Amino acid sequence: MSKQQAPTQRSDAAEASETGGVRSVQRAMDILSLLTETRPVVSIREIVEATGLAKTTVIRLVQTLEQAGLLWATDKGYTAGPGLWRWAHLAKRAWELPPETQQIMRDLAARQRETVNLYVARDIYRVCVAQQESPQPLRHVVQVGDELPMWAGASSKVLLRDATPALLTRVARSSPYGESHVDTLRGWVDAVLTTGYATSAGEREAGLSAVAVPVTGRSVAVVAALSLSGPTIRFTDDRIAEFVDDLKRVAARMSERGFDHPLATV
Repeated sequence: MSKQQAPTQRSDAAEASETGGVRSVQRAMDILSLLTETRPVVSIREIVEATGLAKTTVIRLVQTLEQAGLLWATDKGYTAGPGLWRWAHLAKRAWELPPETQQIMRDLAARQRETVNLYVARDIYRVCVAQQESPQPLRHVVQVGDELPMWAGASSKVLLRDATPALLTRVARSSPYGESHVDTLRGWVDAVLTTGYATSAGEREAGLSAVAVPVTGRSVAVVAALSLSGPTIRFTDDRIAEFVDDLKRVAARMSERGFDHPLATV
């Protein structure tokens, strides 16, 4: 009779290696995130100061990123490498809205003269995936790709409509108000379920208001939040009612038309 073999256990060295590998990936991402439109080039010294890592560690990570084509050496430092073009192309194909949907958003911005945003949820954050700016000089603008917290804002309330209790608790914990904020979040979710829209005024930024409605997928789950945002002074009760009606019409058209991947997977 053969002996039962004990289950294979991971060695301490293997676990340490995996932990170190994850940490190295995070550090590499931190370095890439230092590159912005206003800072397209970073030096080794700037990376060391921003990350707090040892210079030898930074040099090793930068060399690895350069070999992968994700960074490119210049006389002034390091900039985004050509290898990022492939990722950018894939992201554009995955997230760019169809021309018809983009036109619908442009028309909405032209009619209501406020900024139109489309947000999707990513864990405890909402990400702007499309935008049409208001034609007015005083307007609210975020950048496509920006991540905003989910603990406040009209779009957040809409995106949390189908959230689990566990997610609501995590969002509350990430807020300045702590876990007790979960009761407020539940109230917002109930209101969205009742009215089909959400509003906000100065919840995240003083003087900023927004109105948002859900865009649903084939399963009627919320896949995105369509919003109009701008200075609070322009968001009167009459205008908000008009915004809600127009947003619901546009969101219905977008839901009927559907989205390309990844929004169409819901």
